[in-house]
Amino acid sequence: MAAVKPANRGVNLWLRYTLLTFVALIFIFPIVFMVVSSLKPDQQLLVDTGSLRAFLPVGDISLNNYFEAFERAPVGLFIFNSILITGVTVALSLFVCSFGAFSFAFLKWRGRDVILAIIIATLIVPFETIAIPMLLVVNNLPMVSSSGFKIGWLNSYQVQIVPFIADGLTIFLFVQYFRDLPRELIEAARIDGASWLQIYRRVIVPISGPVFATAAILKFLAMYNQYLWPLMVAQSEQYRPVMVGLQYFFQLNVAWGEVMAYLTVITLPVLVFYLFLQRAFIASIASTGIKG
Repeated sequence: MAAVKPANRGVNLWLRYTLLTFVALIFIFPIVFMVVSSLKPDQQLLVDTGSLRAFLPVGDISLNNYFEAFERAPVGLFIFNSILITGVTVALSLFVCSFGAFSFAFLKWRGRDVILAIIIATLIVPFETIAIPMLLVVNNLPMVSSSGFKIGWLNSYQVQIVPFIADGLTIFLFVQYFRDLPRELIEAARIDGASWLQIYRRVIVPISGPVFATAAILKFLAMYNQYLWPLMVAQSEQYRPVMVGLQYFFQLNVAWGEVMAYLTVITLPVLVFYLFLQRAFIASIASTGIKG
C-alpha cells in the first residue's frame, strides 16, 4: 500500500482543522453575540443585529447594562441560589445514583431487572405530566424551619433539590459503565475480603472518573436551566434561581441590553463548571488504566 505523501498529509490536516474551526465558530457565535450585545445600548444593539457589527465590539461600548441589570433584579441572590441548589443536587445525585447503579450492576437480588427496567422507562415520561402530582406531594410534606414545624415544602431549597436527586438517565449511565468494567476486579477484591461498600469506594469509584464527570455535566445543565418547577414552588424571591429571575427583565419595557448582560453573567458559572470538569474528565481518562 502506497504511503501518503507529506504534501498530501499536510493538505488533509489543513482541511480538517479548517472544517473544525468553522464548526467551532458556528457554536461560539451566539456567545460572542450575547457578550458583545451586553455592552451596547438598546438602540445600537437592534440596529447592529442586521449586520456583522452585531459580533463586533464597536460603537458606544460600556458596562451600563450590567449595572442596570443588577439594579433591576437581585442577580447575585439568583446566582447564589442556582449554584447552591445545583451543586447540592449534583453531589447527592452522583452518590445516590452511582450507589444504586452499583447494586444493579454487581449484586444479585430478586426483582433487580424489573426495577431497572421501570427506572429506565421513566425516561420517556415528560416532566410536565408529573409536575402537578409532585407539587401536591411536596405541599403536604412536614418541614422544620426557623419559624418552627410546618406542613409544606414550598419556598425552600429542599423542594428544588430532593425531587431531583435520583433520575433514570444518571442511573442508566452508571449501570452501563459499571457493567463494562472487568469482573475480575470485583472477584479479586472479594477474595481479599473486601466488603461491597469497600469495593464501591476503593475499586469502582477511582476508575469511574469519566462517567462521574459526564453525569455531573448533564445533571448540572439540567438543574441550572430549570424553569418550570422553581416557578411553581418558589414564589418567594429569596429562593428563586437564575432562570426564574429572567422574567424580571421582560416586565413592562424590555431592555435587551440588560437581558444580554444578565444572560452573560449567569452563563459564567456554567462555563467555569464545564471547563473544570473537562479537565477532570481528560485527566481521569489519562490516568485510568486497567490491566489484565
